[in-house]
Amino acid sequence: MRLSVLDLVPVRTDQTTSDALAATTRLAQTADRLGFTRYWLAEHHNMPAVAATSPPVLIALLAGCTENIRLGSGGIMLPNHAPLAVAEQFALLEAAAPGRIDVGVGRAPGSDPVTSVMLRGSRDDAGDVAVDNFPRHLDEIAAMMRPAGVRVELPPRPRQPDYVLKATPAAVGEPRLWLLGSSMYSAHLAAAKGLPYVFAHHFSGQGTAEALAIYRDEFRPSDLCAEPVTFLTVNASVAPTREEAEALLLPNLQSMARLRTGQPLRPLDLVEDAQGARVTPQEQHIIDAVAAKTVLGEPAEAAEQLRSLAARFAVDEVMVHPVAAARRGTDPATAPAREQTLELLAKELF
Repeated sequence: MRLSVLDLVPVRTDQTTSDALAATTRLAQTADRLGFTRYWLAEHHNMPAVAATSPPVLIALLAGCTENIRLGSGGIMLPNHAPLAVAEQFALLEAAAPGRIDVGVGRAPGSDPVTSVMLRGSRDDAGDVAVDNFPRHLDEIAAMMRPAGVRVELPPRPRQPDYVLKATPAAVGEPRLWLLGSSMYSAHLAAAKGLPYVFAHHFSGQGTAEALAIYRDEFRPSDLCAEPVTFLTVNASVAPTREEAEALLLPNLQSMARLRTGQPLRPLDLVEDAQGARVTPQEQHIIDAVAAKTVLGEPAEAAEQLRSLAARFAVDEVMVHPVAAARRGTDPATAPAREQTLELLAKELF
């Protein structure tokens, strides 16, 4: 089984953004050293516990301090961006780290409505129109990232050559485009366009089987992908004992409960603070439900959970979102419990 990593660059109560970036850099280097396949960065905006606002910037940072692991976006929220800008950014990343770049693209805003307006400004395709144009924008990104670029049809102009648009002047390769989603719409679209596809199983754990069945049944081969290509995403907290893994998971569970009950968001608590927090019955219900969908426990137990998930959904790669928090006294520039999750899983599965 291949293992990969999803990272939101979490920010704890004891961390600055600089600390969170330092911890993410160490985590990516750990994944690279252990032989993980890919390392993807999310896009979220104006969230106190998430520093992953710009996947291309983060990928560039990590490309310079890793050697072999693939780096990508998980994902670029396309309604926030012009297709040419995305194509240019990732074409440059591919030139800097040849053969190592993935472009995972989704159609969610990745933020609240106010922040979305500020991101998109006064563009003509802002809001719902950008979402409606998502399929066309996917095609445009794919075409512009090709080394040959794309010919653009313009009104007839005497003695004028065809207009060719390229993401970068002299590309020798191109990033791999992936479609990301959390609905059946994304499964149908990925199949129709012949794209690699990832369903957001780590969000809730629901709908994955249906989405993957649609994708595989309806898949049409394309120049980008000859057959269905997919993998699974899952939250994980692994420690030497199940008790410790559960303790390290608690801050993330409480954060998810606050998010889903509409409470103000804040940085991720330390374990001791989470253990002393009071939760409502509604929050506890959410905590229990999310924990049940998490790869959780001591190494052998967690590895068996991953094997079972891979077999259930017929995938040979699982992307782990390491959500273990930290205890008081932890160096703010590190995330040892997140590194530990990767190390213990690699020892069991590689």
